[in-house]
Amino acid sequence: MKAYLDNAATTPIAPEVVQEMIPVMQDAFGNPSSTHAFGREVRAKIERSRRSIAKMLNVTPGEIIFTSGGTEADNMAIRCSLKTMGLKHAITTDIEHHAVLDTMEDVCRLEGVKLSKVRLDEKGYVDMSHLEELLKNNERSFVSIMHANNEIGNKIDLAATGDLCEKYDAIFHSDTVQTMAHYPFDFSQLKIHFATCSAHKFHGPKGIGFLYMNKGLNIPSMLTGGGQERGMRAGTENVYGIVGLAKAMEIANSHVEEHIEHVKGLKFHMIDQLEAQIPGVKFNGDPKGDALYTVLNVSLPPNEKSGMLLFNLDIMGIACSGGSACSSGASLGSHVLGGIHADPNRQAIRFSFSRYTTKEEIDYAIEKLVAFYKEH
Repeated sequence: MKAYLDNAATTPIAPEVVQEMIPVMQDAFGNPSSTHAFGREVRAKIERSRRSIAKMLNVTPGEIIFTSGGTEADNMAIRCSLKTMGLKHAITTDIEHHAVLDTMEDVCRLEGVKLSKVRLDEKGYVDMSHLEELLKNNERSFVSIMHANNEIGNKIDLAATGDLCEKYDAIFHSDTVQTMAHYPFDFSQLKIHFATCSAHKFHGPKGIGFLYMNKGLNIPSMLTGGGQERGMRAGTENVYGIVGLAKAMEIANSHVEEHIEHVKGLKFHMIDQLEAQIPGVKFNGDPKGDALYTVLNVSLPPNEKSGMLLFNLDIMGIACSGGSACSSGASLGSHVLGGIHADPNRQAIRFSFSRYTTKEEIDYAIEKLVAFYKEH
């Protein structure tokens, strides 16, 4: 048996999305910037997709800028804002995805912007009083705090954070890659300037995403060389990716409550079984609190063989992660777990789920995990 439990890294593409993309790849080959019929046909597909996404988020189509994924979208929001808006202070946390953390540190160094880090509690929640203190005691700020952490799952209150940023006239960017299409959003009701999306996190294709940019902002394009995306992102559009993204988002949003109920049930089943069968098991973050229903970060008791656990699970056909997949080839430990001062002697395993995950997969992973600890 095999169990794919690494959906926070990427998800399998939905069959309906594949079927939506195939005709575009086969027949809609015109350049969307061309004025002839072939180009107009393809341009229409892009704009239909844009309108569909905008409607789901309750924004205007012009506020959706297609990108190659979440990393580009994060870079665009951060780099273009800090380079052109005259901001001299930026705020983030130590547990952001590297697409945000590395970018913030790089651009602040290059542009001479002061960078502050918000304090976190031992579970990884943002200290909102410290955030307000940083906003109050510094110049106008750029704030980048992710909606939900990709390793431990902890969420922030987007509405409360946005209201606080508005109070101090701050620009608010949130990496919403792990939550987009997993929760309903109404950006017209949120005080948020930028949000990001990557289609492959919700059963869409890889290599496509978008940046939501509030229409009240005016920043330049990060990529130059063409007038695509209303001058906001040069380069011929990934047409079949855009169509696939819109379809994947449509499916996810139309069944979001059903998906939440299914996946949350699997997550809590795994928590209950691990607590019952592995003495001393703990969990990083706050999995029973305000956290992603798709992520469970398990903290296992110290064991001399725990360094081989991921390797053994892989051999048994169980896909999971020791941290963020984007740093899986690095020799350093997880910066997220370091940021919440997790016990370095305990092996951390991130299991992450999707609507395609089954109870049989969960039970198989539990069985093998328990057996490993009994044998060693």
